[in-house]
Amino acid sequence: MHSLSATRVLLFCGDSLSLGKFSGFSRAKPLYRSVRSICRVGNGNELLTLETLGLSDEVETTRGNEKNKLNLGISTIEVPKRREKKVSHRENNAVQMQKKVDMEALAPFAAKSFSELGLPPLLVERLDNEGYKVPTDVQAAAIPSILSNRDAVIQSYTGSGKTLAYLLPILSKVGPLKKDDEPKNKMNIEAVIVAPSRELGMQIVREVEKLLGPADKRLVQQLVGGANKSRQEEALKKNKPFIVVGTPGRLAEVSAGGKLHTHSCRYLVLDEVDELLSFNFREDMHRILEHVGRRSSGGQHAMNGSETRRVERQTIMVSATVPVSVIRAARSWGCDPLLVQAKSVVPLESSPIESSGMPSDSGPDTNLQAQAPVQSLPPSLKHYYSVTRIQHKVDMLRRCIHALEAKCVIAFMNHTKQLKDAVFKLEARGMKASELHGDLGKLARSSILKRFRNGDVRVLLTNELSARGLDIPECDLVVNLGLPTDSTHYAHRAGRTGRLGRKGTVVTICEESEVFVVKKMQKQLGVTIQSCEFTEGKLVAEVENTVDVSRLTIKLTEAETNEFV
Repeated sequence: MHSLSATRVLLFCGDSLSLGKFSGFSRAKPLYRSVRSICRVGNGNELLTLETLGLSDEVETTRGNEKNKLNLGISTIEVPKRREKKVSHRENNAVQMQKKVDMEALAPFAAKSFSELGLPPLLVERLDNEGYKVPTDVQAAAIPSILSNRDAVIQSYTGSGKTLAYLLPILSKVGPLKKDDEPKNKMNIEAVIVAPSRELGMQIVREVEKLLGPADKRLVQQLVGGANKSRQEEALKKNKPFIVVGTPGRLAEVSAGGKLHTHSCRYLVLDEVDELLSFNFREDMHRILEHVGRRSSGGQHAMNGSETRRVERQTIMVSATVPVSVIRAARSWGCDPLLVQAKSVVPLESSPIESSGMPSDSGPDTNLQAQAPVQSLPPSLKHYYSVTRIQHKVDMLRRCIHALEAKCVIAFMNHTKQLKDAVFKLEARGMKASELHGDLGKLARSSILKRFRNGDVRVLLTNELSARGLDIPECDLVVNLGLPTDSTHYAHRAGRTGRLGRKGTVVTICEESEVFVVKKMQKQLGVTIQSCEFTEGKLVAEVENTVDVSRLTIKLTEAETNEFV
């Protein structure tokens, strides 16, 4: 550093001015190859300090071997940086509170009718005709959020009305029921809804058809596996639907064949997104995400080539549980998504799930796993477990159905080969039963579900296939003949009953060696699973008495001491 008192010049070693241009410095070695100058002309009596130059007195130095850098003529001095203003804890809380207020203004949680949520009158009239008078909590939170063009992750327990929570805002902006001020579409596909199973996909199609009415139900098209692909492609070309609902494999297959044009799509809905993230759907989901609309990137990268025809899509993810994989997917596939729950709308970054801590890849976070399923269980359910031997499980199922006088029962087993034998045993005792699994054809599965809904079949025995997507409001009992793999699968199975506020019962029939698994799920779910027995045609719940062993030991010790004295 050199200082000249006449001109008050301060030279810093840097990269702004080459020293090679000065003859006096050309032979000096080792010297800095460049300098940076700051000139200040002022009173000669004024001291020249960093403060008078408007700089802070904190200097950051580079790491590494400074001696080697000096030998090479590289500067080890950096220009001091101005201090950044630190945000206090109180100011941070104020910002979070402001965000919360904004979110509450966005979603009127106390809505008493669908008209208060900003839906068009014609759509509200259709809802009224179908018997939908008052929106559920998750619908009141989700509909205004989606109408405000925000990406969203909708989380709520099964049977709470999540399907209409995303269908209604979409129908408000596209199709024959949309608002009058919405622009007219050019008969393009406006929304793509992806479901992991055929049953869930067809259920979504039926919901849309009911709202559109008989005249316009052709405007929604199913692309699910197991159906004739050629007929589906012909229907796409003939009907020109604005909503397509399908499974990942068939959607990717038709898209690869050039029959499904979704570059101008405005909405991408991933229903049961936690299931869509499984390894089996990875390649198909990658193609869907690349070809449906364009991710709202906020200017991160420019479009070129064929992508210039795309429009920014709005991504909506739906699930009863939000594990870490869904949070990561929402960050990657969406743009500043909101986490929408019953009576709660918050940015995903500041959500309670996010703040509980992101687990590492090596192991899941137990708090996060315990938190997610709690909000996925219907509040009106009763949970029981009963212990028996494996060869008596089907007979215990029959006694359970008689004791609870259940009329519509779904029983889950873990292996497909066990279903036929269980159906045979139940029918031998005069109970109408049927099996449902993935090896059956589309027509056979549709026929079985129709008979089950009509009451011709009392017990439907199935595997994990039906744990998602079956919407049968009349189901009043779910029985686990085989233990679910974890608490999340338990929540999805239990969600087949107690839908839309109805009462329901979940009974797990297990062996003595499996009781600890039930206790573990009880702790993770935060619910009480009572032990029970079926005697004399009634369910008898056992009350478990817990004793504080430490206090009991102290009392015994005191008694023994007094007796000894």
